[in-house]
Amino acid sequence: MITETECVMPERYTPERIEYLIGLVTEIRNHALALEASFADTIAQVPEPSRLSARNLLHYLGLRQHDIRELQQALSFLGLSSLGRCESHTMATLENVIHVLHLLAKHPFDHLESSQVPVDMTTGPALLSEHTKALLGDSSPERDTHIMVTMPSEAAQDYHLVHSLLKAGMGVMRINSAHDDAGAWKKMIAHLERAKKASGLPCRVLVDLCGPKLRTGSLGEGTPVLHIQPVRNIKGQVVWPAKVWVTTPELLDVVPDSAGIVLSVEATFLQKAEPGDHLRLRDARQKKRRLYIIEKEKEGFWVECSESTYIERGQSVRLYKKKEKICQSVLGNLPLIAESVRLFKGDTLFLTAETVGQVGVRDTKGKWNVPPCIPCTLPEVFENIQKGERILFDDNAIAGVVRQVKKKKIEVEITRAKPTGSKLGADKGINLPDSSLDLPALSETDLDTLDFAVKHADMVGLSFLRQAEDVKRLIHHLAQRKGEQLGILLKIENRLAFENLGDILLTALTSPPIGVMVARGDLAAEVGFERLAEVQEQILWLCEAAHIPVIWATQVLEQLAKKGVPSRAEVTDAAMSARAECVMLNKGPYVVEAVHFLNDVLKRMQRHQRKKRAMLRKLSVSLIGKKK
Repeated sequence: MITETECVMPERYTPERIEYLIGLVTEIRNHALALEASFADTIAQVPEPSRLSARNLLHYLGLRQHDIRELQQALSFLGLSSLGRCESHTMATLENVIHVLHLLAKHPFDHLESSQVPVDMTTGPALLSEHTKALLGDSSPERDTHIMVTMPSEAAQDYHLVHSLLKAGMGVMRINSAHDDAGAWKKMIAHLERAKKASGLPCRVLVDLCGPKLRTGSLGEGTPVLHIQPVRNIKGQVVWPAKVWVTTPELLDVVPDSAGIVLSVEATFLQKAEPGDHLRLRDARQKKRRLYIIEKEKEGFWVECSESTYIERGQSVRLYKKKEKICQSVLGNLPLIAESVRLFKGDTLFLTAETVGQVGVRDTKGKWNVPPCIPCTLPEVFENIQKGERILFDDNAIAGVVRQVKKKKIEVEITRAKPTGSKLGADKGINLPDSSLDLPALSETDLDTLDFAVKHADMVGLSFLRQAEDVKRLIHHLAQRKGEQLGILLKIENRLAFENLGDILLTALTSPPIGVMVARGDLAAEVGFERLAEVQEQILWLCEAAHIPVIWATQVLEQLAKKGVPSRAEVTDAAMSARAECVMLNKGPYVVEAVHFLNDVLKRMQRHQRKKRAMLRKLSVSLIGKKK
């Protein structure tokens, strides 16, 4: 062991330099203590042991109010902590650094009272683990990071799906209250309870409140039209005809599982149709088309089509046996295709307070004779938005700037869209990153959902909060419903919530257990994609300082869940998500496979990394110059 007298200081670190560093670190420590003292009343409202976390958060905020980059480099040259991993135990790290600097300077050091150092290198991380368990429950024996999965509507009807997700590694079931209803949510939870008993595995339930989500409204009921499209190779040659199931309206409830496209005809048409016959029609573009009957069953028959065909509801169709016309019918059971408007850079779009908008009409040169109007789901924004402010649609896929504001109409100039035009339809997100919106985080619908959550869930998600007052309102409404035991998940998805994060976390600590979700979709639209990684890091740091678990969300393994194959970039994203306490997957046809994949990635990454700290396990790579 090296004693104090044996320490050798590099020549470039003179006693004067060491004294200078002692002064810098001591100044930071004193500033952090002063910041804590200024929030004494707030801290007093936080229950123990969360009070320790609140104090550590303030110490960390005090540290980060300084630019310490040069100090970090100087400390590293001395072999000391560079303060880069002190989030969960800030004051203890500062004290240790000051102590060692005093040893190098060879003069005594007056330690802080133990009461002034709320947590140390052991108790800080332990509090984060404790708070994570309180909110999310027990983790898997093989990994510390939990997996949350958003439930599709099918989970209300398909017990096997829920059971498979649980077995694959799901630890939190997320119910998005923007979809389905209380009846469906109850069925999802019932399936989960059954699966938990069958498997012996734990899983908690999150009910996500809708919040004041800004979205585009309806452009009309839509058009009943169907596009039948065969599979073609790179040369445009048909390699697989489109297959369509044809039945009667009365038999639509017994459609084969493999039927992706379904048409209905009159009963007599079905009775006379035989394999080898064919259907003739003119599609919506007046193109002549033939659909050949390849197989018939009691409830309907299969037809194949080798040409792209657009079919409208009520379209006439004729049945032929070779060249002889047998009978005629009209087609039904066509889905309503939602209307959308294609926007180009420089176009004018109107946001309205009406309930239904209009697609607009262009002339032969592409200019608007009738400009498009699209409703906004929250007309209250018309009172807050200002001329010159940015407006973003569909997760920043389309950007615009406000040119004029009237009582019930906002004129928007499109400043960014695809060169070929970007489609904008109903139920697409709207972000106003420059606007100060006075919107409550809890709507009347949310309060009804809160009644359900108190009875059936383990935690509730607060969406689109902007300030600490929004958290206070939720805590108040939970208390009114005797739901104080529910965990609270704070979804950070707009610029104001990020800017007010310190106050939000201090307020939330008064009502544990709590967690924070980094909702990267809306957040990226608000702060800019170029800043998302930076903002995400800062949220992770602040939450670790407050010993609050973080949920890494939005588009994690999105392509895998939807298409069955992950992209290289999202595999890296999944690996990085191990730094959070929980990772959220969205629904998709391959979501079970996505959970299996993520489970494996998280188990592997746990061997290499904990938060920001690298875990230096033995490498399996070949050694340079290794003797054979």
